[in-house]
Amino acid sequence: MQLHELKPTTPRKSEKRIGRGGKRGKTSGKGTKGQKARAGNSTRPEMRDIIKKLPKLRGHGKNRADTVNAERQLPVVINVSVLNTFEGTEVSPKTLVAAGLVATRRKQVPAVKILGTGELTKKLTVTGCQVSASAKVKIEGAGGTVA
Repeated sequence: MQLHELKPTTPRKSEKRIGRGGKRGKTSGKGTKGQKARAGNSTRPEMRDIIKKLPKLRGHGKNRADTVNAERQLPVVINVSVLNTFEGTEVSPKTLVAAGLVATRRKQVPAVKILGTGELTKKLTVTGCQVSASAKVKIEGAGGTVA
């Protein structure tokens, strides 16, 4: 095969030019009069008009934390008064799940935060949990430790 023997695989297709005499006649496929029949017509899409009328979104709304960081896993909260009914002295997320006080999340042990609502009379050793300041005072007041 020589260079002069090469042929394109697809035929050349030029854009159909209308409104220049020939076989189209009268309105040349442009329908009747109006803006869309004129030369150089490019009307804006209607969707853009609708979008232009909407007010701009500013900020993230009221629940910004929910929308900005939706993947964040909040800890499961548990009160000191619930720990009073807990069997045993070692408190950790695993032992709380085993006791049925905290449910698993997607078959995994969740993060746990202990809050200071209620009274505590037992001596407990807390490990691997977030503890609020008031809960820490109550746990240490009952003779327990927070690690």
